[in-house]
Amino acid sequence: MDFQKVYEEYLEYAIKRHKKQGYETIAKDFRARICPYFKDILVTKESVKNWYDCILNEHFSNKYNNKLYCTFCSFLNYSVEKGYLEFNYLHDLGNFPKHYEEKKTDFYTFKEFKQFIKGFTREELVYKEYFSFLFFTGCRPSEAMALKFSDLRGNYVSINKTILRHGKREFDTPKTRSSVRDILLDKNTLKRLKFLKSYYEKKYEKRGDYFIFGGEKPLSPTSVLRYKNKACLKANIRSITVHQFRHSHATLLLHKGMLVNEVSRRLGHSSVNITLEVYTHTNYEQEKRVVHTLNSLRF
Repeated sequence: MDFQKVYEEYLEYAIKRHKKQGYETIAKDFRARICPYFKDILVTKESVKNWYDCILNEHFSNKYNNKLYCTFCSFLNYSVEKGYLEFNYLHDLGNFPKHYEEKKTDFYTFKEFKQFIKGFTREELVYKEYFSFLFFTGCRPSEAMALKFSDLRGNYVSINKTILRHGKREFDTPKTRSSVRDILLDKNTLKRLKFLKSYYEKKYEKRGDYFIFGGEKPLSPTSVLRYKNKACLKANIRSITVHQFRHSHATLLLHKGMLVNEVSRRLGHSSVNITLEVYTHTNYEQEKRVVHTLNSLRF
């Protein structure tokens, strides 16, 4: 099978079946990890096995290995369906075996968040409110960036779109159907958002349906990252990723005893199992509660 010819055909097939960001990720993975290997050779049982072994030798994360397997497997399934191959050679090999990985998770406690937020100046108000919003709602960064004031409905904010991280910053549909949701806002967050609205109206000297975080246009990811790192240095606190503010929100609620199904709904997860797997972990406060419970027992 001529890989390059079928690959170009497959891209036309894939772009009609994936969201723009998902399609770009597929094309990127092909360019980085699949196309270079099959550039000058045929797709055969032996060449697929050799590619499989090469990927294993790279010691990528389990998550990335799984993504590569699914991406290439979909391509081979397409090739079989179109009659270019007799069999999907990856099926016999199976998914890449998982190896031990130490979980690298981080988040801010409420105390740490208060320390972090003090690192912003008055002139950096919009960035300060952006990170406050992530911490107190658990929104994905791309969901928060896409919000306009028309998405504020009473005490709720409606999550119904995301914004692409690259290119022209176009709107896109949410990650999953479960991601479309209404989030009830606490009083302080709602008050701060209303202040932002009046801030933009004063700044631009007119009313309008502004982006909640940015005004006439949404904040750029590079600027968000720069101001976050600047605030961390000023506040003398370790830096966490922008996405980990969502992680911080979930951890805060779970540690406060909120029901996991409600936390899952608030985050827009498609399954409670995702919440349990990704956002729960042991910390010292949990350990103390366990020991306190055991100490109260008598026999």
